[in-house]
Amino acid sequence: MGQATARRVDFYVLAGSEPRARLKLACRIAEKAYLAGQRVFVWLEDPAQLQEFDQLLWTFADRSFVPHEPYGRARQWQDAPVLLGCAEQPQQPFDLLLNLAAEVPAAAAQATRIAEVVDADEERRRAGRNRFRHYREQGLAPETHNIAAEEAP
Repeated sequence: MGQATARRVDFYVLAGSEPRARLKLACRIAEKAYLAGQRVFVWLEDPAQLQEFDQLLWTFADRSFVPHEPYGRARQWQDAPVLLGCAEQPQQPFDLLLNLAAEVPAAAAQATRIAEVVDADEERRRAGRNRFRHYREQGLAPETHNIAAEEAP
């Protein structure tokens, strides 16, 4: 991956290890970015996780509406401000990369801001530390936000 253009990297760290809580927090981050008028790309581990996150975006909160669809082409940003992917990635700049996978995707170089959601699962925590190191090596200064149980979904 080339030099990242991201100006900000935030790690949101949950105390628990329930995978659904991690995905619900990611939904809240995506919703906040959408409501702020940002273009969001959510990078997921595999098609199964993409499908689960897709469903959760429709149901995670009673009054929420986050228009989204799987990523497939560059012009899609006009149709849906939140795009989900686990294979193809945007080549053009966008506002927020929400990374839910173990590795940093190449699309990170296109993002203005990166949000990482990590929980207490040992494997995900270890992968998160590797991504944190990766960003530091890219010259970025990731910020960590510990999400208290009462703030978690």
